[in-house]
Order: sequence, then C-alpha cells, then structure tokens
Amino acid sequence: MSVPPEQELVDALDEEGNVIGTVSRAEMRQGNLWHRSVFIVVVNDADEILVHRRASWKDVWPDRWDIAVGGVVTAGEAWELAAARELAEEIGVSVELGYLGEGIYADDDVREVARVYHARSDGPFSFDDGEITEAAWVPMAQLRDWLATRPVCPDSIALVLPRLDAP
Repeated sequence: MSVPPEQELVDALDEEGNVIGTVSRAEMRQGNLWHRSVFIVVVNDADEILVHRRASWKDVWPDRWDIAVGGVVTAGEAWELAAARELAEEIGVSVELGYLGEGIYADDDVREVARVYHARSDGPFSFDDGEITEAAWVPMAQLRDWLATRPVCPDSIALVLPRLDAP
C-alpha cells in the first residue's frame, strides 16, 4: 500500500540546496520549504512537445497547464531515479532521459531546487495516477504562442522554457 502524497517524506533544503532535514510533503507545502523537484520535457519524433493540464486536486497550481511532467523528489531519492519514476507514474512510459540543466525557483507557492530532463517518446501514454486530466501535442515552433493563451505553471516556464530555447 502506498503512502498518501501529503504524507510522503521529502528532504527540506537550505537556500544553497543542502539537506537540513526531512519533512512530510504537507509540511513542505504548508511552510513553503525549499525542496528538490524534477521536470521531464517529452518531445516526439515530429518535434512536438507534450503539454498537459494538471488535475484539480493537485496541492499546487491545480488545473493549470504544464510543459513538463515531474514532481517532488522524495527523501534520499536520486535525481535520475525521481525523474524516471515521475515519467512512469504520470504518463506510463520508461525511456532514456537526457539532462538539460539545473536551477532554482521561488515564489509564494513553491521554493525548489530542480533538475530538468528531456525524453523522446511518441507514446502511447497512460495517465493512470490521475495527475493529468488532459494532454496535447504542440509543435515546438508554436509553443510560446500556445502558452500565451493559457494559465501555465510558473516554475516550468522559468526553469524549463529557457532550456528548450538553448541550441
């Protein structure tokens, strides 16, 4: 039996990204504590990016669109394992991951140290965990225009979008 998401343990970090303790996900969200997270950009062979809308029950930014799957890294979990786990949980695939970079993001809702990965897959995808309520393919060349007309998760815009523009 799995642990409810709010009871998952995560590493609490200081502002430099050092682990300073372990807290529940609920405590991390309630205190807006620094934590680790992963983002995985999924692109198909037609050079389209998989975008998705988050479920209404999500603990942060419900019903918003996102340009990467991913989530919170659990306590003691390796970055790459967290990225592979999130990819499998959220869209039901297991493919090779490439590393795009690392960064920090902070606002009134989230404070995170994140790593960004990319994956190439045409699917098929399954959204069995219910975190994704809608998904679509958007041509990379049209992504910015597509994003301009929708509410989107600000952390993925700040951390992922610049890495998509890199050569």
